[in-house]
Amino acid sequence: MASLFFLFLLLLLPLVVVVLLLLLLLAIIVRPRPVRIPLKGRHVLVSGGSSGIGFALARRAAAEGARVSILARDPDRLRDACDAIRRDTGVDAAALAADVRDPAAVARALETVGPVDVLVCNHGVFVPQELERQSLEEVRFMVEVNLMGTFHLIKAALPAMKQRGKETGLPASIAIMSSQAGQVGVYGYTAYSATKFGLRGLAEALQHEVIMDNIHVTLIFPPDTDTPGLAEELKRRPEITNVIAASSGGMKADDVAQKALNGIKSAQFVVPCNFEGTMLSIATAGLSPQRSYLMAFNEVLGASLMRFVGLCFQWNWFSAIEKWHAKKKCK
Repeated sequence: MASLFFLFLLLLLPLVVVVLLLLLLLAIIVRPRPVRIPLKGRHVLVSGGSSGIGFALARRAAAEGARVSILARDPDRLRDACDAIRRDTGVDAAALAADVRDPAAVARALETVGPVDVLVCNHGVFVPQELERQSLEEVRFMVEVNLMGTFHLIKAALPAMKQRGKETGLPASIAIMSSQAGQVGVYGYTAYSATKFGLRGLAEALQHEVIMDNIHVTLIFPPDTDTPGLAEELKRRPEITNVIAASSGGMKADDVAQKALNGIKSAQFVVPCNFEGTMLSIATAGLSPQRSYLMAFNEVLGASLMRFVGLCFQWNWFSAIEKWHAKKKCK
């Protein structure tokens, strides 16, 4: 029995050596290097901060001692959100009423509150529909809010962020709220997915541009989240979209906010929010930056498996679409 155990150890030893060498190599090559983003006493600005994930995130940042500003279009909802943050945390949040589609309005709003240390581009709109049936006005609306609005915010905040970083020597953060629809395209999400996929390209290139300024980009991929926006979205979703979207479990806004804030503080580039999101992140890792050698190890080993799992999901989705169309024809 002892000899069999010894033989097992001898057979296992080469695998252990390979794993340790791979971990060592990954620890050397992962970039950017790990860093922590402090929040206490620093200025956190959250767009789309009057409700949903943005409000939950702003409230959590205030609870951790941050100076908080929230930006949204509706002054009344902003005022209510600031009152709630004050009641829950004792922090007086600044309310900025501006439409992210208007770069001049965004720039003026940011000037009133001064340099930002952590910018959270959380705003977003979603009008689900098949592309053939959707108006170009709705497509343009999503592009202008989700994609161009993020450009407007970052352009307005970046110069002062860089200067503030030079003065304080502390790392800063730009966090961008994407969606799991920014990792995989889904029926009825054609325009929306295009805007959210675009944010990934923006984030990857931007991280290269700002890393030497000690600014760290975080890209967050929430699933369906229980927010006022989701309630409106569900009214228009095609039936088959609900079937496909059910492949990933939904979450509460506060839970997504906690995952997002933890990711921002640890300067993760990609922040998945649930188990399905973690699988998607491994499957779609590609050439994205990775700070954690342990997560890089999971990506290296899990890529082939996640590709197979992804093919299984696609088989399931295409089968559901075929059945749905067959059912429609029978009516």
